[in-house]
Amino acid sequence: MPLTRTQKEELVSSYQEGLAKAPHVFLMDYAGISVPEVTDLRNRLRETGGSYAVIKNRLARLAIKGAALEELADEFQGPVAAAYSDDDAVALAKALTEFAKEVPALELKVGLVEGQVVDAEQIKQIASLPSREELMAKLLYLLQSPVERFVRSLADIQRQFVSVVDQVRAAKESESS
Repeated sequence: MPLTRTQKEELVSSYQEGLAKAPHVFLMDYAGISVPEVTDLRNRLRETGGSYAVIKNRLARLAIKGAALEELADEFQGPVAAAYSDDDAVALAKALTEFAKEVPALELKVGLVEGQVVDAEQIKQIASLPSREELMAKLLYLLQSPVERFVRSLADIQRQFVSVVDQVRAAKESESS
């Protein structure tokens, strides 16, 4: 059943609010994926803070005019779906690549990460990066390590001082006896 003008305007508006504004967008060919598989993909993407939408190409090209995603306007041909997120590109890419391994019908085409166009191979490389939480933990460890060593050094100075004072005391006691 064809869409009415109002429905098309609503779709363009939703694309402008979500897809066109998202800093991380991955486009894919979804032909051959069953409805339960798409539902599973949507659930996985929601867990990462992402969204999934099957795209009406002509309407999407209208919606992305003037946005960073306009660089990918030529990719909106044939059956196209988009996964997008405002949060974590790595988690989104991981969810997509893991799903693509399980369901080979899903073919990653191209993406946009922080304004940079990435191809399917680069999406897989992004997916192999550590998650944001892992990177934050590593950074915290690196920042904490020098401070911890400094505190240990200060504690060693006190221990050494006490040891020297104890040795001087022992030497004076042995001289007086």
